Amino acid sequence: MDIASAMRLAEEAGVDLVKIAPNANPPVCRIVDYGKFKYEQVRKEKEAKKKQKVVEIKEIRLSPNIDTNDLNTKTQNARKFLEKGNRVKVTLRFRGREMAHMAQSKHILDDFAEALADVAVIDKEPKVEGRSMTMFLAEKKK
Repeated sequence: MDIASAMRLAEEAGVDLVKIAPNANPPVCRIVDYGKFKYEQVRKEKEAKKKQKVVEIKEIRLSPNIDTNDLNTKTQNARKFLEKGNRVKVTLRFRGREMAHMAQSKHILDDFAEALADVAVIDKEPKVEGRSMTMFLAEKKK
């Protein structure tokens, strides 16, 4: 219907004429109480915020000369983080002469990912960034 008759109907009912989809052709309007309409919108947005989950990124740092028991402890910590729904950033940090043997140390990250294969998938492959090699793990979808 045209705007003038819609405005007349809204005034007779004692409420407002609100554009719901102004970009549509023709624009979509609704005859509602504007205050109540805004309140409902805010309430729906709050409800949507409550339902969404924030995923944190937890970091685990390793060194190239890590021992097997230390690696097991780090994998257990990563497993706890993953089970809580967080992503895990595994960082292999190189210092001094360790920089010369970066390629040989990649197996540490591979072993780490393999140990967590039952609960995690590799989100981002190991990548060298400056003095460190990083890899991201995410929880495996069921």
